[in-house]
Amino acid sequence: MNIALIRSRYDPYGGAERFVQNALAALGAGGAKLTIVTRHWPQAAAAGSTVETLIVDPFFLGSLWRDAGFARAACAALGKRRFDLVQSHERLDCCDIYRAGDGVHAEWLAQRHRALGAWRQLGVRLNPHHRYLLAAERRLFSSPRLKAVICNSRMVRDEIARHFGTPQDKLRVIHNSVDSSVFHSGLRTEHRAAVRARLGIPADAPVFLFVGSGFERKGLQVFLHALAKVAGYGIVAGKDKRLASYRALAASLGIAARVHFLGGVGDVRPSYGAADVFVLPTLYDPLPNACLEAMACGLPVITSEKCGAAEFIQSGEGGFVCDALDIASFADAMQACAARARTMGEAARAGVAALTPQRMAQEYVALYRGLLAVE
Repeated sequence: MNIALIRSRYDPYGGAERFVQNALAALGAGGAKLTIVTRHWPQAAAAGSTVETLIVDPFFLGSLWRDAGFARAACAALGKRRFDLVQSHERLDCCDIYRAGDGVHAEWLAQRHRALGAWRQLGVRLNPHHRYLLAAERRLFSSPRLKAVICNSRMVRDEIARHFGTPQDKLRVIHNSVDSSVFHSGLRTEHRAAVRARLGIPADAPVFLFVGSGFERKGLQVFLHALAKVAGYGIVAGKDKRLASYRALAASLGIAARVHFLGGVGDVRPSYGAADVFVLPTLYDPLPNACLEAMACGLPVITSEKCGAAEFIQSGEGGFVCDALDIASFADAMQACAARARTMGEAARAGVAALTPQRMAQEYVALYRGLLAVE
């Protein structure tokens, strides 16, 4: 099988990029020939895989020009090559398979509006980049070329069906994988004491971990407000251009000494090992890898109803699922999880045990072979 994968931007901290890296190795082992179509892809990202890179990097100014320019250039470049299947991780209508790893933009905007004031809502509605993305989604899901949509959660599958009327037989749920040899409960023994000592956190204090870049969408404001209502410390791993304002918020809540901002972290495993509970009050997240990793590490997870990982959590056992804006519910859940962190963490770990890289690779290869009618 000769397959092209499209991903415009590489971010070493991004969930989609980590997905692609893991999928490349697994699919390459399954006999697929792979080409990445991208603006930039470090050689290290494809380590261990036989991968060709097709660089498509037209000049741009601003996000609208960036996305529209890449879409045109990528489709033009693909038109000059022959592939058995083209799988896009971007909203392009020149693909056979679309992986909806970013979810549904219309749904994200609907959830974001809940947290915005009237003036900011108006600004979002008038933003030409949002209008472009909404139009690109409509073109994509109405494209006669589109054979399958890979949804990384049942939540995303249902949203696509509701917003666009895409037939159910085109919507395939293939969950992200989590490697239990990398993310496991043994990280607690390996890293807990050293990380806590470095950050000045007492050995017996509850630690609540937040992992994610793009703090507005991931719900850091709710995390900080909830942390202010409970006993314990917070660790925030992730990057955001408005980091200073979140530090100021922590100070205004009186928790500056109890929350540690680590910035972008290449290896978040030490933080998983140091924590007791993982908290992600995300406004909208199709299926964040960080939730799956935390669960695999034996941490109870508290997240929102608009997070795809919620389907792996039975409230009160492996964690809790709350409304993204309900600070009191998150604070109550944090206290409950801290009291039973070990027991709930074991339930969380069992909840994602089946999400192995091998299973994910088998599901992808089966999808490709089915679409190509290969025995």
